[in-house]
Amino acid sequence: MKVFLTHGYFLHEDEKEQQIMRPYPPLGLLYISAYLKQAGVDTFIFDSTFSNRSNLKKELNNFQPDILALYTNLMTKVTILELIKEVKITCPDIKIILGGPDVTYNVEDYLKHGADVLVIGEGEQTMLELTDAVDKGLDLNEVDGLAFLQGGNVIKTKARQKLKELNELPIPDRHSIDIAKYLDVWKKHHGQSALNVSTQRGCPYTCKWCSTAVYGQSYRRRSPRKVVDEIVILQNTYNPDTIWFVDDVFTVSHKWLVEFVEELERREIKLKFECISRADRMNEEVISLLKRAGCFRVWIGAESGSQRIIDAMDRRVSVNQVRQMIQETRKAGIEAGTFIMLGYPGETEEDIKETLRHLKESNPDHFTITKAYPIKGTALYEEISSIQSAEPNWATSTDRDRDFKRTYSSKYYDYALKWVVSEVNYEKQNGFFNKRKFKLKVNSFIGQLGMKVYKD
Repeated sequence: MKVFLTHGYFLHEDEKEQQIMRPYPPLGLLYISAYLKQAGVDTFIFDSTFSNRSNLKKELNNFQPDILALYTNLMTKVTILELIKEVKITCPDIKIILGGPDVTYNVEDYLKHGADVLVIGEGEQTMLELTDAVDKGLDLNEVDGLAFLQGGNVIKTKARQKLKELNELPIPDRHSIDIAKYLDVWKKHHGQSALNVSTQRGCPYTCKWCSTAVYGQSYRRRSPRKVVDEIVILQNTYNPDTIWFVDDVFTVSHKWLVEFVEELERREIKLKFECISRADRMNEEVISLLKRAGCFRVWIGAESGSQRIIDAMDRRVSVNQVRQMIQETRKAGIEAGTFIMLGYPGETEEDIKETLRHLKESNPDHFTITKAYPIKGTALYEEISSIQSAEPNWATSTDRDRDFKRTYSSKYYDYALKWVVSEVNYEKQNGFFNKRKFKLKVNSFIGQLGMKVYKD
């Protein structure tokens, strides 16, 4: 039994990422690969990030797998569907398995577009059992966490219980892909290299716009010792300049954080990393611990500067607390970043002004800003279902293309984004009025003008 793993993401097809150039190895697939290989399954992983479709087909033909397993998310959905169609023609005997966050709430659509089996939720145990069942010709109904067609009907097996003891997972199979390419790209574009590490799975919070399709609304974590073991391997093997902890809320457990810091110090491990947190899981002591551990940047979620909108999102945090933690983090010598979205249901111009005021007062070192969109399976998606615009073609669109009736037109929020970004960045410019400040002020004016034009 031979398994071919890939994710169908091609950096050269992603114009936005080509501008940002912050790619990371496909950590989820690397966990699957390590888990299968540990069990003796003949597994080949093809990292498509720096490659192309032609090379993918060539490697697929060379390996001649029994199973093609594709990681799928909203960014790669359209490409994955195209690959399925091609493989069905050129290699009809290969069983095509899909997993990842996008399959959970789009089961029927993926199956009717050529996928043979879907892995719902975490993939390690399910993929191993599925591989064994396919190899031995066993009944797939006996494997938890699957969806497939049987007699034209969608069959969903019993939900897979989430892996409780994450320490049982092997270290991700990084040595099977070209990690040097990631390090080189980071070094070239940002002056320092970076790799990603996961310490936990699940998130216990209930933000309405956030998808929990794979790991669920839970909190499970590897021990600090296991995490530091992996960091030591990374440093000895690849020597990255920085680490990106991909966890939803790195500081969710203060007890774990204390033990992590103590483990680093006990083993005299020097680390430079960035992570994501929530303002309500930070305080002076936590900031101090992050500093001791080597944190150089922490992203503190805000999403809006309007408490009314934050409450509508079920964020369960105070905007004043967010502002204070951003400021306290910066005072401690750690960079602070934050996330903002505009166009949330019910958001008004006053709310946007509050967001602008919040960004100016908190003054984060970095901020990302997007227009809110509903991901299928989230509470936000359910809330906007009755005010959704025309349903886009599923096979040629993603959830990012899904729109709904907002307080103002969608175009209005495009200009609002331009206004907020320009105003905040203008505020950050020091010194006399110069070309950069002039351009930002012009863009701010254009943003405000567009908001007036498209407000009604």
